[in-house]
Amino acid sequence: MSIFRTTRGRPLPLGTSSTPDGANFSLLCRHGTSVTLVILPATGGDIPLAEIPLDRRSNRTGDHWHIRVHDLPDTFCYGWRVAGPPGPRNRFDPSRMLLDPSAVIISDGAVWAGTCEIDPLRTNRRSLFHRSHRYDWGDDAPPLTPLEETIIYEVHIRGFTCDPSSGVAHPGTYLGLIEKIPYLKELGVTAIELMPVFEWDECDCPFFDPDSGEKLTNFWGYNPIGFAAPKAAFAATAREYGQTREFRDMVKAFHAAGMEVILDVVFNHTGEGDDRGRTFSFRGLDNELYYLLDENGRYLNYSGVGNTVNCNHPVVRDLIMTCLRYWVGDMHVDGFRFDLASILGRDRQGNVMVEPPVIESITEDGVLADTKLIAEPWDAAGLYQVGGFPFGRRWSEWNGHYRDDVRRFWRGDPGTAGALASRVCGSSDVYQWNGRLPRHSVNFVTCHDGFTLMDLVSYNQKHNRGNGENDRDGLGENFSWNCGAEGPTDHPDVLIRRNRQARNMMATLMLSQGVPMLLAGDEFLRTQGGNNNAWCQDNAVSWVDWTLAEKNADFLRFTREMIGLRKRHPVLRRRRFFCGVIRPGAPDWIEDFRGAGPFPHTGPVRPAEAGLPPAPPDDVAPGRAGEARATTPVTAPALADIHWHGVEPYQPDFGHYSRTIAFSLDGRFTGRERDHDYHIDTDFYVAMNSWEEPLRFRIPAAPTRRTWRRVVDTARPSPDDFILEGQGPVVAEGAYLTLEPYSLVVLVSEQ
Repeated sequence: MSIFRTTRGRPLPLGTSSTPDGANFSLLCRHGTSVTLVILPATGGDIPLAEIPLDRRSNRTGDHWHIRVHDLPDTFCYGWRVAGPPGPRNRFDPSRMLLDPSAVIISDGAVWAGTCEIDPLRTNRRSLFHRSHRYDWGDDAPPLTPLEETIIYEVHIRGFTCDPSSGVAHPGTYLGLIEKIPYLKELGVTAIELMPVFEWDECDCPFFDPDSGEKLTNFWGYNPIGFAAPKAAFAATAREYGQTREFRDMVKAFHAAGMEVILDVVFNHTGEGDDRGRTFSFRGLDNELYYLLDENGRYLNYSGVGNTVNCNHPVVRDLIMTCLRYWVGDMHVDGFRFDLASILGRDRQGNVMVEPPVIESITEDGVLADTKLIAEPWDAAGLYQVGGFPFGRRWSEWNGHYRDDVRRFWRGDPGTAGALASRVCGSSDVYQWNGRLPRHSVNFVTCHDGFTLMDLVSYNQKHNRGNGENDRDGLGENFSWNCGAEGPTDHPDVLIRRNRQARNMMATLMLSQGVPMLLAGDEFLRTQGGNNNAWCQDNAVSWVDWTLAEKNADFLRFTREMIGLRKRHPVLRRRRFFCGVIRPGAPDWIEDFRGAGPFPHTGPVRPAEAGLPPAPPDDVAPGRAGEARATTPVTAPALADIHWHGVEPYQPDFGHYSRTIAFSLDGRFTGRERDHDYHIDTDFYVAMNSWEEPLRFRIPAAPTRRTWRRVVDTARPSPDDFILEGQGPVVAEGAYLTLEPYSLVVLVSEQ
């Protein structure tokens, strides 16, 4: 039946596109034998305005089914019914109404957790068409912040402002995030990385709170049902179908503030789950085309959540590319972080490919050429590609080595000093191959998945009972340390130690080469009560408590100042790796630093992979290497961009028992000389002590022989933990500086 006039329509573009008096519908369905378009009122319900069977002869071009419908209202819902041949690999069922894979709005999602399904196998969600005026972007343009200058802030749209303490007028929404732009600008971050905003069903969590018995919700959203539809429940204007406009308003506002918007995108699996899951779209349209299946039709599960998208099939690849271009071209986002990105490198049998077509397409696409591409370079089946992600010169990666090595060093684990030195240098041991650079390493200590920074220094074990899985979920090893008491405590020594450890890790993050990423709320020590897998906690566990910004104002100040320090000094954000000793015959520009002062003589050349000298024997006591050798010269023995030290200058200890590293950076080498922009900077001296006793460090001369002044000492109370450059006490070369247990010191030379 149909009350609307129809004509043949056109096969492209896929999805629903506006015409002067209606809309054109196009659906790709290769193996379906019959396709029916269902038009429903925008108000919802299952009583259709029209059901229009498509003719195989007049309404099909190749695998594209298409039709033009005239005289449609400005807003309506629609869906597809598809019949097809039976078989173990097929899931055709014409009784189900399917979502359009290209839909940019999905209905019934305006209220968070307001559409929980009664039938676990069916859905009331529908594709929705809303004819709206063209959005006025004005003079909006992407900030195009270089990766070396980028500081990423990972945030959950709802969790960031949902708590009443946020004080925003529109909590838990895109508009609410706009209200926090002045705070983020003052903090100093340059980009926000939004956890999933693709539409998903937050009611698909099967677990219950063991104490209250209440059903838990899928808070994080790593279960998409529409790759191009922004989450309606995150929009204050969703009841008026305003989620697309509101999302654009948010992006436009961030751009006006000079900040970028990066999306955490999930293309590796969908919310349809395994054989027991609900059918939304892909399974009913063409199960064997969209998913990886074994010979019996069972889903291959490389994602850990039941299914794996057949990403490298040309049809699926085209869908992914169309969605990415839409988010960049129509929604103006600045980059993407790809969840479980290693899955994008598997073929139809699940084998790992050397040059995966979908990754190559993303890498080479012209529309995406200026966007930031960040891979989570592993999957749930054990594939781990940190440093080796395909087409890696275009991709940055979440550096899991960085997270683990920083945590282990500051916990005091043996054998970690050398690893931390590599991480601070931008992980050249991981990324120096095939022309990759420090910017390819996205450094993080915490992220949404795991402990917050406060919990990392407050718990030895996870505490996930509230997730309803008898504490079986979440990683068991977090390389955390509770500093002497598990969880909340009033013990003053424990609290002091925790705050110091948090400052150590925040400072390390901002002093490291690469691209730093913070987790929202870590800047004022947000806690999740020891829950390291809070994906299903839509409550105070996951919501940011803004009262902590005042309670922990000292730590918030320290974080802001560390970010500011990094942004002021290009020597902390080099474009290229350290090379260690500068060899004779270096380019002429080395001798012309615009009057920066004479260089020390160039000494003997040594191998300097990543700038690291050989490690001393392993039988040296922790942190004590060189304490008895006071004859070490204080001045640099050779011209170098980085000098390594121990407790004595130029005598580093990277042995198994070492708990210290120290280094100095020559401010004349910022890694920018290729652009003829030398950026003469100040010198830095950084010392770290993760030993349980105080250690005395003898201070070397600044590489340019300028005077040292203390800037950072994490063992000191605020405001002495951070003193602006040029205002701290002078530290003479050759003097001994005592570092308290588990502390970090930064000296900066005078201008």
